[in-house]
Amino acid sequence: MDPSAFIRANTKLMPVALVPEIRLYLADAALPIWQKTEEELGELNIPPPYWAFAWAGGQALARYLLDNRRLVAARRVLDLGSGAGVAAIAAMKAGASHVLAADVDALALAAIGLNGTANGVTVATTASDLLASPPPEYDLVLVGDLFYERPLATRVLAFIESARARGPEVLVGDPRRSYFPKDRFQKLAEYAVPVSRELEDAEIRQTAVWRPAI
Repeated sequence: MDPSAFIRANTKLMPVALVPEIRLYLADAALPIWQKTEEELGELNIPPPYWAFAWAGGQALARYLLDNRRLVAARRVLDLGSGAGVAAIAAMKAGASHVLAADVDALALAAIGLNGTANGVTVATTASDLLASPPPEYDLVLVGDLFYERPLATRVLAFIESARARGPEVLVGDPRRSYFPKDRFQKLAEYAVPVSRELEDAEIRQTAVWRPAI
């Protein structure tokens, strides 16, 4: 399968609801593209196509970065679990010197490449599981919507604590998912984010941008 061709054939380039300055290749519905991905790969029970949607946490981070460009200007940024790359793209548009978007899904990396090109920016990518090693040297770490499963949330929190100990600033976009430890974070901003009812069982998710309270 040609990942880029698959993405172009099964998604539409459209503005992101909370960040209309950014356009992404997005799917209209989850189940059809999930089924098509399984068919193309010849595999069953593959992970959901997170890269095909603009999740609430990533949208909130992107909005916050574009509205607070001084936080990003001339800095090296790591976007953890980047998905479609909306926060990574926002960081580049806000003036970051370099952005690395990390995701273990090969289709996500292809989507980030297409989405970066569509927005006139270049985002570096990696398929490495960065949670398995000490945080790399970056000035700012972005974490969008990664607290939806307990094992992943535990690993992400450990990564954030390790990163903070090394010095980088950390920003988290999260709509208070089930495993988000909000007592460990300080809220910086909050947004009413338009989302897909199919995915979120709601049309609006109240979503915040947080920083570690440690």
